[in-house]
Amino acid sequence: MDKNNIKKSIICQFLKQEYEICTSIIRQYQPKSGDLAVFEVLELGKHPSIQGLNGNNTYIFPGDTIMMAFGNRYATEQFEGYIPRGYREEYHILGKGGAVGVVASMHYKMELRGPTTLRLIGYVCDPTTGAVLNTKKLAGKLLPFNPDKPRPYRTILSLGTGMDSGKTTTAGYLARGLMLANQTVAYIKLTGTVYTKDRSFVRDCGAKCAVDFSSVGFPSTYMTKPTELLNLYETLLQKVDEEAQPDFVIIEIADGLLQRETTFLLKNKDFQKTIDHIALSSVDSMGILQGIQWLRKNIKRYPDFLSGLFTAAPLLIKEAKRHTRIPILTLEALSHPSVLDILNRHKAKHNGQLTAKQKEPQSTRVW
Repeated sequence: MDKNNIKKSIICQFLKQEYEICTSIIRQYQPKSGDLAVFEVLELGKHPSIQGLNGNNTYIFPGDTIMMAFGNRYATEQFEGYIPRGYREEYHILGKGGAVGVVASMHYKMELRGPTTLRLIGYVCDPTTGAVLNTKKLAGKLLPFNPDKPRPYRTILSLGTGMDSGKTTTAGYLARGLMLANQTVAYIKLTGTVYTKDRSFVRDCGAKCAVDFSSVGFPSTYMTKPTELLNLYETLLQKVDEEAQPDFVIIEIADGLLQRETTFLLKNKDFQKTIDHIALSSVDSMGILQGIQWLRKNIKRYPDFLSGLFTAAPLLIKEAKRHTRIPILTLEALSHPSVLDILNRHKAKHNGQLTAKQKEPQSTRVW
């Protein structure tokens, strides 16, 4: 096989060494998240292209050979997929940036096309040791999470009630507003499946530095162990601090409040100690109100402001305003320098935390 003809996905960016393609171990080796492998494209489905090493689309065709990494995926609007136990005759592209596994379920809109199917040719191995090369290991060791570390910036957590609720758009326009207020902004997408579109968008909006989990070799964070996830968080914080010396770090967590990693992070008291502000996005007014209640019940915090797709409809804004006094910010408001004033007003309110004597912040009236 001519290695020059292999189309590499962006998750392969840390592969700088010589490698060989091991075909003899494909039936007995159990892949792990981040293990690199070479596949033959069998049939095109949802993904007729992959994100190449340069970040652009690389179109693929049946018969092509591509290099990707094994990973799990949680995406309610697309695929639920996992690294399979044991060898399979057929594998699926789970994410355009280079995650491969086997689809367990899919949104109905995916059913007509289905996933792009692959055949495993061989694993990418070290020619000296024979070990399968793993993107997470190639990227280097993670830093241990330190919740008590002094940090010279304020953090804003961009959450959503579900996938495609507007979290990234909120993060991007917020980055623009803060940039226009002469603040240096960094962006972290902490969880999700590899595809660098979101971090590119927020960078172009105004963030000086934008990174995600794939910046340190993770093809996906779904089913990641809690300790590893927190260490990933610490590593990305250190990365943006060194690169940008930011005044604000916007941290986006993929999917909705009920997703596995999102729920773990939100309920983790050490993680919460590192968060100064919360932005909550939703598709509709009922979703935003239920999201407020979920946060209040489960972590005893209120969002600093509300945004997301529901703010595109004036009627939905009116509905929400009848039940809450938390600021609701449209894209225009998010991208205005005065967004800094909103954050500063909330800074002195104990980051929205509830106390026994304060069942509800003065600025908030839910229901």
